[in-house]
Amino acid sequence: MALERYREKRDFKITPEPRGRVAPGPHRGLSFVIQKHAASHLHYDFRLELNGVLLSWAVPKGPSLDPADKRLAMHVEDHPIEYGSFEGIIPAKQYGGGTVLLWDRGTWIPKGDPVAGYAKGHLKFELDGEKLKGGWTLVKTHGSKYGGKSGDKAWLLIKENDSFAQRDAEARIVDDAPESVLSGRSLEDIAEQREHVWHSNKSVAANVRAGAVSKAKSSPVKSRQNAGGVSAIVGARVAKLPASLSPMLATLVDAIPTSDEWLHEIKFDGYRMLCRIDKGKVMVFSRNGKEWTAALNRIAEAVGKLGLESAWLDGEVTIVDERGRTSFQALQNALSDPKGERLVYFVFDLLYLDGYDLQGVALSDRKRLLRTLIPKTAGQVRFSVDVPGSGAEFFKQACALGLEGAVSKRADSTYRGGRRTRDWVKVKCAQRQEMVIGGFTDPQGSRSGFGALLLGVYEPGGKLRYSGKVGTGFDDKILASLRHKLDGLSQSSSPFVNPPRGFEAKGVHWVKPQLVAEIAFTEWTQDGTLRHPSFQGLREDKNAAEVVRERPVHETGTTPASAVREPAKEATKPKETIKPKETTEPKATATKPSLAPLPKPVGGDFA
Repeated sequence: MALERYREKRDFKITPEPRGRVAPGPHRGLSFVIQKHAASHLHYDFRLELNGVLLSWAVPKGPSLDPADKRLAMHVEDHPIEYGSFEGIIPAKQYGGGTVLLWDRGTWIPKGDPVAGYAKGHLKFELDGEKLKGGWTLVKTHGSKYGGKSGDKAWLLIKENDSFAQRDAEARIVDDAPESVLSGRSLEDIAEQREHVWHSNKSVAANVRAGAVSKAKSSPVKSRQNAGGVSAIVGARVAKLPASLSPMLATLVDAIPTSDEWLHEIKFDGYRMLCRIDKGKVMVFSRNGKEWTAALNRIAEAVGKLGLESAWLDGEVTIVDERGRTSFQALQNALSDPKGERLVYFVFDLLYLDGYDLQGVALSDRKRLLRTLIPKTAGQVRFSVDVPGSGAEFFKQACALGLEGAVSKRADSTYRGGRRTRDWVKVKCAQRQEMVIGGFTDPQGSRSGFGALLLGVYEPGGKLRYSGKVGTGFDDKILASLRHKLDGLSQSSSPFVNPPRGFEAKGVHWVKPQLVAEIAFTEWTQDGTLRHPSFQGLREDKNAAEVVRERPVHETGTTPASAVREPAKEATKPKETIKPKETTEPKATATKPSLAPLPKPVGGDFA
């Protein structure tokens, strides 16, 4: 499976469709999309992610929920993963010219080996989409029923007989739910908005300039945002404000990317938070969708002062110390302060703005627009500075300054909420792991609260595996508050599949596995326990059931993180420094960039 046929059929100087690339990634969390396509004939493009591309079939009548309906699905060329977010107009006289509507999207779960099933011509799977759910089958037909050269491309899409199946009129989901899951629009709505046709023969800058001077229809976009030409930015979609959004997640790797296609940000030691602004009213949500507006009311007030009408922001709430570093434990203490004056919200992404969904926009363009919305003063809301290229130098200085690490993002990446992808990767200066608390021991001597916490991580089968104890990193305030929480979760039996035994289990109090702790440590031992663990704080923004052992992925052609780390004492006279700069600036032609120290972006002076 590759993209040669896809690219041969298209002129990317004219069509808005993405050129794309074969995306890396394991066979988990596979996406599917269905695009309603009004080309020469109306049909539905059914696409399944596999081996870094979207396998694609054209279904003339669209899917049916009736197992008795065997819908013809003509196999077509593979499409890039990026195509899955496309909704818009393909110019006339181009391959597939017409209007494209994103009709459904979600994930698919293959039954058995999907590669073998695809090769055999018999794919069985489950869909978990916004419209389609349950079991389905794609089976290749044999014989000459469909005639000519198309006979070997003919498959059948069949709904399995399960609780999601329907009969007769109730099965006509394409008629009952014709609208876009992305924008809520119809094909006619999209076709009428010709000004939103993408023109890939222009640079992004040219598209933005065109949007700034073009006569737009009335919209709620403010004048300062119109100056940025939101409507003309490639990938921007007219859409209603989403009621909820899930954050895009980064994959842990052992090496920072070094090519110029990446933007590097400081990895903050805090809580991931998304802000929804609707008619000026701000609501704050954690990464798992829980509302934190009351707990972070000062942050909500500060975001409200940005003067945005409607938006979705993505960022991290943390505390910045006097040395410009973020501190998770200081954040824990600050959250109990009703004033919340020390809290800072570093905003690093813009997902929606005044009538436009920006998730399909390239990251570099989203950040360019975001920067115009955040004040340059070091207030409670700050722009998270990014540095293009120079990955090894960036990471070296981040570690030397005692920061947690770096998050690297492809400049051209779109926002894929709720998914952990390799378009965003994170690399840590020191070992950190989220752990589930399954028990504790009594305090000894003059210590109060408890002695140590018993920790574990979930295995793929859902069993909690014991991974050791942590007895350091606590102050008196944390010992008291955490003991109070633990007492409320008491249970008689161990939650671990492999509980400690003998002397190690003496005096242990078991608790329900609901609390998540952030733990720093030196290494994992061969028997799966932590060496030299230290408590960093509670992760009240994390769901315990999602905590698994993080294993860094090695990216081919990169330098392992350990090779670029240096002791802090060598950071006083760095050979190269990092200077945060706008991604719109021309790249320097020198072989070694002129770089400036890193602490400033943390404190926000470069915002």
